[in-house]
Amino acid sequence: MLLEVRNLKVCFATAVLLNDLSLNVGDGELVSLVGPNGAGKSTLLRTITGLVRWEKNTLRGSRAGDITLEGTVSFAGERIDNLPAHEIVRRGLVHCPERARVFPEMTVADNLKAGAYLCSRREIRTRREMVYQLFPVLKERGKQVSGTLSGGERQMLAIGRALMVRPRLLCIDEPSTGLASKLKDELFKRIAEISKSGISVLLVEQDVSSAFELANRNYVLSHGRVIAEGTGDDLLKNESIRKTYLGL
Repeated sequence: MLLEVRNLKVCFATAVLLNDLSLNVGDGELVSLVGPNGAGKSTLLRTITGLVRWEKNTLRGSRAGDITLEGTVSFAGERIDNLPAHEIVRRGLVHCPERARVFPEMTVADNLKAGAYLCSRREIRTRREMVYQLFPVLKERGKQVSGTLSGGERQMLAIGRALMVRPRLLCIDEPSTGLASKLKDELFKRIAEISKSGISVLLVEQDVSSAFELANRNYVLSHGRVIAEGTGDDLLKNESIRKTYLGL
């Protein structure tokens, strides 16, 4: 198993954000995380990739001790729950955050280069061409300042930059938020291509129907817990899960 999360618990002050949560992602799998707003999906990705731990270690004053973490996270057979975020990236576990966060004052090409800090010059060129084949519009916009891109183009750039890091597992947080239907469908096609190329994907997505179509397996989260797991077809057969947690 590529990623194994066991009995993960994250608390901020008196609020329990994740509670005894376990899941796994295999090599080459595309796994989705779905559930209502506030279920803990984004917190889970941030914890897996070391960002919550970074926040815990860098907070100042009375808030510094407010974040507590329990449980284990293993990647490719190695415990990573005590590693800093940059070491987790170095091992191939990469986080593409929500809201298409790019460097708005930098060009598209420079954003991609920023993501390739672990690569040699030759590999940067190779990986950039791979990204351009996946997202041709980024090649057209290579010299354009990223802050002037459309929402869909910025999301493509955010994913493209994450791919420059040579991920074994790519965690993508709500990539379709705010996109028109046509752009959303195009983006999901590209995520499917990324998965087919051999890169494992852990996808947080509000569009449940699309997530179920894409994913090999799905986890439904609610109040920081996994309350169901299975294929899209299996989960949709459960009327309680479908109506209460998926809004379908």
